[in-house]
Amino acid sequence: MRLAFMGTPGFAQASLAALLAAGHEVAAVYSQPPRPAGRGHKPRPSPVHAYAESQGLEVRTPASLRTADAQAAFADLGLDAAVVAAYGLILPVPILQAPRLGCFNVHASLLPRWRGAAPIQRAILAGDTETGITIMQMDAGLDTGDMLAVEATPIGPATTADDLHDRLAAIGGRLVVGVLADAAAGQLAPIPQPAEGVTYAAKITREDGRIDWQDAAQVDRQVRALNPWPGTWFELADERIRVLAAELVAGPPGAGAAGEVLDDRLTVACGAGGAVRLTRLQRPGRGPCDADAFLRGFPIPAGRLLCPASS
Repeated sequence: MRLAFMGTPGFAQASLAALLAAGHEVAAVYSQPPRPAGRGHKPRPSPVHAYAESQGLEVRTPASLRTADAQAAFADLGLDAAVVAAYGLILPVPILQAPRLGCFNVHASLLPRWRGAAPIQRAILAGDTETGITIMQMDAGLDTGDMLAVEATPIGPATTADDLHDRLAAIGGRLVVGVLADAAAGQLAPIPQPAEGVTYAAKITREDGRIDWQDAAQVDRQVRALNPWPGTWFELADERIRVLAAELVAGPPGAGAAGEVLDDRLTVACGAGGAVRLTRLQRPGRGPCDADAFLRGFPIPAGRLLCPASS
C-alpha cells in the first residue's frame, strides 16, 4: 500500500519499522516539529523524524494540519491509508477522509479504557493488571473509532513504564501490519467500542511525580510509571531528590508517620499499605546511584521526615 505514517516518540518508531519491513511504500512521514533540547537548546528532531530520515523517507513537520495548504499537501500524496501512532496533533476531518481507506491508529490501551494522551503511564498508576494495543479506524472523536484488532498484555507488580512501552510498541507494529493486510484483502471486521468502561488518560505533568507518602502501593506505582519522565521526587534540604527505583516492604504496623525514614536503608513509612524502600536515587546535577552510595554522600538518618514536596 501507499501510506503516510504519522508519529513522534520512540513508541511510534516500531510501527514505522514494521511497515517498512512489510514492504509498504511510505510516501511521507509526519512528525512533531523539532524541539529545543540539551544544554545548548538546539532543535532536536523527534525519534520518528530521525529514524525516517535514516531510512531515506520524506519527513514533514507542520505545526498544524488545520490549514488549507497542509490538507492539500496531504491529499496530493494519493494515499491508500495513513497509519497514526502517538503523533500528537489532532487530525481534522479532511485529513481523516483523504486516504482511500482512511486512517488507522495504533493506540496503547484496551479501548475504551484509557483514551487520550498517556495510556501506558495511567494504566500502571491505576494498578491495572493488563493493558494492550488497539488498532482503531480513526474518526473525529478522541480515540472513539471502531476497533480493528486488539491484543492484551499483562502488567505485573514489577512492570515499569519502560518495560510496557517496549512490549506494546512491538505488539503495535505487528498488529498494524496485519490490519493493513486485511484492509488490502477487503476483510476488515470493525467492532464498535463498548459504551461502558470509558476512561481518559490525561496528559502527564511534572506535578504527577510528586511523592506524598500517603499510600505505599501508590508510591510504588508512581515510581514504576513515571520514570524516566517526568520522574518521581521529594524535596529535602532544599534539593529535589529523584526516586528512580523503589520496592514495597511490609513495615511494622503503626511504625512512623507518613514520610518518616524508618532505618538506615531508606525505608520510608507511608500512611497506608506499609512502607517503601528507596533503592535508587539521584540528586540534582549528580548521576543516579544505589541507595547505599547515595546515603554515603547525602545521609538521611532514621526518624527524618520526608515531607510532601512543595509544588
